[in-house]
Amino acid sequence: MEIAGISAVVTGGISGLGLATARALREAGAASVVAVDLPSDAAASTAAEFGLTYAAADITDEAQVRRALEIAAAAGPVRAVVHCAGRGGDRRRVLDKEGHASPVQDFAEVIRINLIGTYNVLRLSAECMAVNEERDGDRGAVVLTASVAAFEGQIGQTSYSAAKAGVHAMTLVAARDLASVGIRVNTIAPGTFLTPMLGRLRPEIRDGLAATIPHPKRLGDPAQYASMALELIGNSYVNGETVRLDGAIRMAPR
Repeated sequence: MEIAGISAVVTGGISGLGLATARALREAGAASVVAVDLPSDAAASTAAEFGLTYAAADITDEAQVRRALEIAAAAGPVRAVVHCAGRGGDRRRVLDKEGHASPVQDFAEVIRINLIGTYNVLRLSAECMAVNEERDGDRGAVVLTASVAAFEGQIGQTSYSAAKAGVHAMTLVAARDLASVGIRVNTIAPGTFLTPMLGRLRPEIRDGLAATIPHPKRLGDPAQYASMALELIGNSYVNGETVRLDGAIRMAPR
């Protein structure tokens, strides 16, 4: 599918991987890119700086996600959705130092945002795209975000790994399900990327993380995530795939 001229939506589009992807879509000629993110003081100005349209939304809220898609559709049929929004894990072990079970509410909250939120965006995006006329054989393409933690979660990542493994698991099923309406679904599983969260770490900590990556020995650049997202949108024969983007890292237990 050609990106030039399309209307696209990027969740988590005001920072990190999402902002890099939203910018890349605009640079590739997308006519309109709606950056969906939680309300913040800088959101509107950041969107305006890069030629994006900002829509405030919680990805777990049906009405808010519908509204964001409606804003995007007003500029033309929505043909690409890249879902980057989510949250980190709670870093809780199954048992604490005293041998007490971790709170199930904390586990449930990570699942709610990262897995249920992803499914909410997927299902509503598919509904929006299903009415499109076919273009280059597709009505739309959705790119989800998992993590290498879906495959090698570290100690303390039980909830996060479960959520991201769920995103990976739904990818092929959703691609098969939505094939009948011409919507492709793929997922990127990033490794360790230089996002604003990691950017706040001390340089020696960042260097230590980079040293664990086989090649190249550096943190991932959000622009490389964006490049992969655009390839998954544009390459009409990629469907139902989870692509690891991680410099060949395989996470250690801790």
